[in-house]
Amino acid sequence: MKLLALDTSTEYLSLALLLDGRLAERELLAGQSHSQRILPLLRELLDEAGVGLRDLDGIAFGAGPGSFTGLRIGCGVAQGLAFGAGLPVIGVSTLLALAEDAQGAGRVVACLDARMGEVYHAVYEKTTAEKTAAGWQEVIAPGLYAPNAVPAIEGEGWIGIGSGWKAYAQALEQRYGPQLAQCLPQAYPRAAAIARLALPGFEAGLGRPASEAAPIYIRNKVALTTREREAKASGA
Repeated sequence: MKLLALDTSTEYLSLALLLDGRLAERELLAGQSHSQRILPLLRELLDEAGVGLRDLDGIAFGAGPGSFTGLRIGCGVAQGLAFGAGLPVIGVSTLLALAEDAQGAGRVVACLDARMGEVYHAVYEKTTAEKTAAGWQEVIAPGLYAPNAVPAIEGEGWIGIGSGWKAYAQALEQRYGPQLAQCLPQAYPRAAAIARLALPGFEAGLGRPASEAAPIYIRNKVALTTREREAKASGA
């Protein structure tokens, strides 16, 4: 099976081609230039692999949570490419993509910096159960929390991963303490992980029409008013 995967949910731009088990990647720190960089980088990746969009079986994309603008760009590009080539799409959680990249860990607390003093948070465990995304079981669903109010977890040996662990290291480590075995704060959602996670869905015929591609926002506001910022700072 031949898949294209992309993620623009953070300041990084990540692309991957999964071609019958072989993986080719392109990644760069795009900042705010995802919309200008993604199509030239994608063309470079396809040309190097010697394939066209119509040779593919599907397109997977990082559906969120993440940057509002980044999610709209990624979803829009995936949708446009899929429409043009007549391909199905699958959106993959960026937090689950972090778990997939957690160096073979079996217990993962994924956190992305959501700005505004909050984190996007989810908890996953590896499982042998069927009908799970690449062997991952969702222990705590993706949510938006203050770093000192993330949900409790049970047991030890957890791996913390994602930019939330960099931005709010002290609060998160105080919350989970000795339950943590390791932290990977530099990690970001990568297209290679998204491709691996989407592969079983495409193989099972679960790809959706391009018209159904949609971001996962979680937060419905991108900024606080002055009054809200003052209230948040005072703890009101």
